[in-house]
Amino acid sequence: MLHPLLIVELGALGLATGFLAGLLGIGGGMLMVPFLTYILGLQKVAPDLAVKMAIATSMATIMFTSVSSVRAHHLRGAVRWDIVKRLAPGVVLGGFVASLGVFALLKGSLLAVFFALFVSFSATQMFLDKKPAPTRQMPGVAGQMTAGGVIGFLSGLVGAGGGFVSVPFMTWCNLPIHNAVATSAALGFPIALANVVGYVISGQGLSGLPAASLGYVWLPALAVIATCSVLTAPLGARAAHTLPVKQLKRIFASLLFGLAAYMLWKGLTAA
Repeated sequence: MLHPLLIVELGALGLATGFLAGLLGIGGGMLMVPFLTYILGLQKVAPDLAVKMAIATSMATIMFTSVSSVRAHHLRGAVRWDIVKRLAPGVVLGGFVASLGVFALLKGSLLAVFFALFVSFSATQMFLDKKPAPTRQMPGVAGQMTAGGVIGFLSGLVGAGGGFVSVPFMTWCNLPIHNAVATSAALGFPIALANVVGYVISGQGLSGLPAASLGYVWLPALAVIATCSVLTAPLGARAAHTLPVKQLKRIFASLLFGLAAYMLWKGLTAA
């Protein structure tokens, strides 16, 4: 049974990440993983395992957030389903490779450092808001399937919904930002499903797991965060079409630098 204060903390995290998932198409994982790592540490989970469980639980919540978010985007006609169909097979394969194999083999400290470095890179790209060459277009079917594999694999290692890779990739190919965010949200579900299956299988039989865990996924946190995140994801999706997203991305990027620094510290001290 979770402490009432812990339920409030997880609920607030779910509300925030759900809104950001809908607004920026990032799945919320970059915000969720550092906070869940901290919370799991308070539950006396070993640092190395806490990082892995935070990544897996974060990814599991995206299964619910993405459905809520993509519905709001779809109603506005913003999702490019043709791109989703081409990226999804690679996304699923890349996710399985990461979560079933590489994730279980790597130490949590290495994953924390990788998370910190990748989030720092993503935050820099988000802050600078670089513009693509005007002639660049989405690659062909093979190119999109390959890109999907990279997105799914990287998502599996850091517990994010893929928006931190897919949104920059699609805008780099001159897809309008609102279409890129909406299409990224639609990719969140296959990314999350493939990786969560891998986390559950690869985490079977581990010692030191907290109560009510399914593999690397901490079910009580998943229940609270997912319940709250689905309430605010549609609000974020609607806000993406009215708010100054460029300015909000810079503010969020600044927050990500701080969270990346925390995860780098956790990785280096746990090594």
